[in-house]
Amino acid sequence: MAVESSNKQETRALTPLRVLRGVFCLLILLSTAFVILVFCGFFTAVILRFFSIHYSRKATAFFFGSWLALWPFLFEKINKTKVIFSGETLPEREERVLIIANHRTEVDWMYLWDLALRKGRLGYIKYVLKSSLMKLPVFGWAFHILEFISVERKWEVDESNMRHMLSTFKNHQDPLWLAVFPEGTDFTEQKCIRSQKYASENGLPILHSVLLPKTKGFAACMEELRDCLDAVYDITIGYKNRCPTFLDNAFGVAPSEVHIHVRRIVVNDIPESEEKIGSWLMDTFSKKDKLLSDFHSRGCFPHQGTEGEITGVSCLMNVVGVPESLLWNLVLFAKLKDFYGCIMQFHGNKITIFSLNIFHLETPLFQSKMKSQNKKDGKYFLVKGKEVANGVFGVYVVRNDVCFVES
Repeated sequence: MAVESSNKQETRALTPLRVLRGVFCLLILLSTAFVILVFCGFFTAVILRFFSIHYSRKATAFFFGSWLALWPFLFEKINKTKVIFSGETLPEREERVLIIANHRTEVDWMYLWDLALRKGRLGYIKYVLKSSLMKLPVFGWAFHILEFISVERKWEVDESNMRHMLSTFKNHQDPLWLAVFPEGTDFTEQKCIRSQKYASENGLPILHSVLLPKTKGFAACMEELRDCLDAVYDITIGYKNRCPTFLDNAFGVAPSEVHIHVRRIVVNDIPESEEKIGSWLMDTFSKKDKLLSDFHSRGCFPHQGTEGEITGVSCLMNVVGVPESLLWNLVLFAKLKDFYGCIMQFHGNKITIFSLNIFHLETPLFQSKMKSQNKKDGKYFLVKGKEVANGVFGVYVVRNDVCFVES
């Protein structure tokens, strides 16, 4: 079994101040995420996408990347968690990469944001996540907008959807950091025992600090994206003293240190056939297991100090940038609302509007109003909650309280 780097489970005390600070930070993160989704997400991820997928992704990366930067700020500056990078120094140039990482606990994926922030790729990092996480309120909506890949962890169910999503990431102009956790689940002692039993029965390596990797998802990523990737980043994450939970992170109880070892692999060094890719991945996780075993005994990875600390200036710019961008969106929304009010006042009960709320067709309130209307001329159908006369699709003349468009 894997052992921690210290027998003494050192944690910070969960003081009332830490609880209040953690709750306050979570409220800030949730509220800003919700406002960004409402005022930015629909425009950048839906409206703008009709005109340009490339610029839609750039705009989405700008707004959501600024928001994601609040998490490394929480971890490193507020909670004083040390994030120590080791291994190879990654190039400063922009690269399209596939990331493979071990899955020690439920928050591993959040610490990849610390590396992405340092490389200017925070808004472009995407994950292959289990479908249950995509259903979370607020966060789940953001995951969809950021184009995370949802999986059920059953290959016969996931293959078609995964390959379809991967096929949309092939544009060389779009920056890409796609993170995959080949173990498929977080590490526990019980899962490790089952993994070792399976390995023993099938002649596979017996691993102690990681689980046997599932090869099909990684192989599919390489098959679909090989021609448009610059490298694969092999990342190994280790926690000093104990593995944190989400609430440990939020309240600053643990971890005291996060160690991230990085190895850059040129795509041409990875075999092409699915069988050989599987063998290569198994060998990579055997090396990762040895690396973690050494970490647990020594308390660090070799060749530390490959990345510096995030600066207070960069954190401040992102922290200020989020509310500033939200403020401008709120101002714009208020101005548009005032403009709409002026038109209403000037034209009385006949104005021209553009509506995208076609989903209101499904609501019983509007359907009942629709049935109660007795139209003498023409055919009409419900769109928003106002009545349209002599209109064309997409441009409506508004009257009364139920909206129809002449068909």
